[in-house]
Amino acid sequence: MSTAINPGPLVEPGEELSRDELARYARHLSLPGIGLEGQRRLRAASVLVIGAGGLGAPVLQYLAAAGVGALTVIDDDVVETSNLQRQILHRDADVSRAKVDSARDALLRLDPNARVRAIRNRLSPDNALELFASHDLVIDGADNFATRYLSNDAAELTGTPLVWGTIFRFSGQVSTFVPDHGPMLRDLFPDIPEADSVPNCAEGGVFGVLCGTVGSAMATEAIKLICGIGAPYIGRLLRYDALSGESSTLRFSPDPDRPPVTDLAEVAVACAARDHTADDGAGPAQAASNTEIGLAEFLTGEGGRLLIDVREDWERELSSIPGSVRVPLGAVRSRGWDAVAPLVDTSAERMVVGTDTVREIIVHCKSGVRSAEAVDILTAGAPARVRIRSLSGGIDAWSASSGTGTPQGR
Repeated sequence: MSTAINPGPLVEPGEELSRDELARYARHLSLPGIGLEGQRRLRAASVLVIGAGGLGAPVLQYLAAAGVGALTVIDDDVVETSNLQRQILHRDADVSRAKVDSARDALLRLDPNARVRAIRNRLSPDNALELFASHDLVIDGADNFATRYLSNDAAELTGTPLVWGTIFRFSGQVSTFVPDHGPMLRDLFPDIPEADSVPNCAEGGVFGVLCGTVGSAMATEAIKLICGIGAPYIGRLLRYDALSGESSTLRFSPDPDRPPVTDLAEVAVACAARDHTADDGAGPAQAASNTEIGLAEFLTGEGGRLLIDVREDWERELSSIPGSVRVPLGAVRSRGWDAVAPLVDTSAERMVVGTDTVREIIVHCKSGVRSAEAVDILTAGAPARVRIRSLSGGIDAWSASSGTGTPQGR
């Protein structure tokens, strides 16, 4: 069983605090373990925060308020209306702005003297090592597996401490990885999962206030590491369930049989798939799949298709593809092919919808996760000659390509 590990303060104390800083951080100065020295460590620290979304928002706010001297935020996304439910850095007036620009402005409103660097880009194998090596600490608030494993591998290669957190629906997890002072992410989860193995926030939903709970825990870890106080979550995984209000801790140790990370070659493949999917809604494997149709083929195809939308009614109120027919995923799960059978006549050699001959069924959702599930279910019960495919990238990819407006995002 792992025991609590404290690797000691990450940075040396910086310059003496000014009179204004003494007043601003007075409540820290009276805390055992922080005090003047700890606050000077915070002022001397540089922290990279990956993501200005649900987790990055509370992390950035609390670290800026705590007096961390230099904050860098990297994110390539823009603010969308659906973000405002949980990404509390951003305001309605920020919709369509780059998240990093909105975040920087919010932090400067909080502290006009803050030093904030905004990088509108994705963390990638090309920039990760340089960014990690130039910061004392990295906080990973990314929303995809490729970036999480890239963060882990870059941390291991550069020796940079990493605070890691995830959220999904009503639950969250937090851990801290300090190379040479405890296990890393790959000791807990050795292999990079498939990108669509867990629905993203847009598909699965997320409890808005959970971001504050988990993000605050991540910011707490950062301050503990910088000041060298308490027992960080090194070798421990915090698991929190917002619905029950209960938390638990899983202890884990380094895997002696795990090969060390020596380069970013493996994670570069995952990042390439991530980037390709984000750009056009279809990764390399998706485009070649027999059960999926890429966006380009979908757009250039001519008629002869029944387009089924498995999203909820409220989602169709926001946007819909002309000619689509709604059959909710819940109906597909409970009834299988019978949920779709009334729409088509398969008694003849070709499928018929109304008076039109149809050669295949295309299923879509928001980004392709739910539609892929629906295709698996429908294919299992459909007549053998019926071809059913999922639209890669879903309506998000279609909206981006057709210029119909920005879809509601993660």
